[in-house]
Amino acid sequence: MKKYSLVAGVAIAAGSFLMSSCDKSQKSAFKAIDPANMDTTVRAQDDFYTFANGAWLANNPIPGTESRWGSFSVLQEETNKKIKAVLEEAAANTKAAKGSNEQKVGDFYATGMDSAAVENAGLSPLKTELDRIAGIQSKDDVLKTVALYQTYNVNPLFVFYVYQDLKNSSQYISYCEQGGLSLPDRDYYVKNDARSVEIRTEYVAHLERMFKLMGDDEATAKANAVTVMNMETRLAKASMTRVELRDPYASYNKKTIAEANKITPSLDWSKHFTQLGLKNTSEFVMGQPLFFAEVEKMLKTVPVDNWKTYLRWHLVGSFAGQLNDAFVKENFAFNGTFMNGAKEMKPRWKRVLAQVDGALGEALGEVYVKKYFPEDAKKRCLEMVNNMQTVYKERIEKLDWMSDSTKERAINKLNVFIKKIGYPDKWKDYSKLEISRESYVQNVMNANVFAFNDMISKMGKPVDKTEWGMTPYTINAYYNPTINEIVFPAGILQFPFFDPNVDDAINYGGIGAVIGHEMTHGFDDQGCQFDADGNLKNWWGSEDERRFKEKTTMVVNQYNDYTVLDTVHVNGELTLGENIADMGGIYIAYDAFKRTKQGQSDEKIDGFTPDQRFFLGWAQVWRQNITDQNLMQRIVTDPHSPGKFRSNGPLSNMPEFYKAFDVKEGDKMWRPEANRAKVW
Repeated sequence: MKKYSLVAGVAIAAGSFLMSSCDKSQKSAFKAIDPANMDTTVRAQDDFYTFANGAWLANNPIPGTESRWGSFSVLQEETNKKIKAVLEEAAANTKAAKGSNEQKVGDFYATGMDSAAVENAGLSPLKTELDRIAGIQSKDDVLKTVALYQTYNVNPLFVFYVYQDLKNSSQYISYCEQGGLSLPDRDYYVKNDARSVEIRTEYVAHLERMFKLMGDDEATAKANAVTVMNMETRLAKASMTRVELRDPYASYNKKTIAEANKITPSLDWSKHFTQLGLKNTSEFVMGQPLFFAEVEKMLKTVPVDNWKTYLRWHLVGSFAGQLNDAFVKENFAFNGTFMNGAKEMKPRWKRVLAQVDGALGEALGEVYVKKYFPEDAKKRCLEMVNNMQTVYKERIEKLDWMSDSTKERAINKLNVFIKKIGYPDKWKDYSKLEISRESYVQNVMNANVFAFNDMISKMGKPVDKTEWGMTPYTINAYYNPTINEIVFPAGILQFPFFDPNVDDAINYGGIGAVIGHEMTHGFDDQGCQFDADGNLKNWWGSEDERRFKEKTTMVVNQYNDYTVLDTVHVNGELTLGENIADMGGIYIAYDAFKRTKQGQSDEKIDGFTPDQRFFLGWAQVWRQNITDQNLMQRIVTDPHSPGKFRSNGPLSNMPEFYKAFDVKEGDKMWRPEANRAKVW
């Protein structure tokens, strides 16, 4: 959700990945660094990513149902099978106690898997809402419907959410931010490169086909498609870019109701919040005032019938993946195949699993960790976190570009990190969520409304610092600046990130670098703007800020130089935070590794020195094949660099890597010393 836009993870939309370590019968054959996955025809000194992963990449093409396939994906397959077994068992138990998590999980999955019932229902689950839209007669009716659909997580026109006040992290506040688009980014509406033009043309054709499925004749469908495109284009042109959104101050514009009403006289904010279920709202954060000024112009000039068309599309488009086969196929043809390059739709059980995960993730997670998560992994991870916290502190103390006073504040922030490992201490209460075996779409809608009500119920209450933003079986991790927390779900505490049975080089090159990555997010270009209490507040000396900017500019320039496809480059500004975290993560992990017994030895395993195994462990985490379409979309939308550059980029700045693989001037991995970026 939008409220996590500042939360920085090691991977984006990585999905749920988990795999147990090899069983005893496999131990003798298992190699943490397997030469069979490498391509030794490529010099490590020229392209370490391909040297470490080339054979794996060649032997693991992207399955037709996927748009990318890598280390994460292989683990996801194993996780999906285990979650599927849990879901099928729950669905088969028709006598589960009503209101229990098992009943809700089972009924949700059962309705989703009943393809005949979903096909027979067609568009009827949305009939009440479509009738509501048809009955709209005024702009006031339009705004009432916008408010209602925000509770359904449809979010037409703009995005609303409740989250911590960035400048007072001890309390919650409402946020209203730019939104109302269907394409993944505003750039697709406004840029004139060949891919953006092609996307706009195909999007309009997709809209036409969707309106025909809703019952419109060809001429009406064409006209409605143009209407939606024109309205969304106006919203896109008024929207900030993703790079601009990286500045938290730029989107923090606290307004009283009276101040906000002056910007949008046609939208009474007091009335809007009341319709959302919030009472006595006196102020909120209006993310992008210029965007809302355009919303006001549109409310004044766009005819009511056009708004009805826009709302109809956003309603049906939001639930298209859960409707009958014709809608599902058209939705996939555009979003799956055209936009991302996937050739085949995922099997139904995986699509339904994703919906249950989103609705009842912690209910599934509670069952899952009991069956599959070893508690010793939690203990080992905490030990590594503590070790690396010590290393990071020492690295800050040795910085030659930061003043003593700012170092003291940085160390204080580091020392008070909240550490969450494995799973929540307190599980989410789903007692108010109504799930039955009547309607799949209704269950999805009920889950969305439950999540919305759960969110707004936080207003006026103390901030809950025990809450998790990921399910326990997710293979990912994150740093949250407003809580000042680092979070490592159970899913990521598995090979190739972590395995208690492999050598330290692999664990530090994997989970160690992830730990360091999340710690560094507290001090990247966004995280460094929040203090130890999670408040958006400048705690830097002016000279420190200048030097930090100099160093991060080097990172931007380095990644801007990486070519992805043809003339397309990595966006060094968009990916700056993740690149800083990748660099900091591996530097800190390496320092911590060198304090282990293995790190201080020269003993080879399978022909590789400890340092070589550390760097190979790092590189194998990032291996992935990806479609050109998905790669191009991620260059526009993803704050993470492509896997190859996440692997090679940080290493090309490390003298320790140069020594381990004998990198010399003239080698492609070599960078002149003056151009080697090093922040933390």
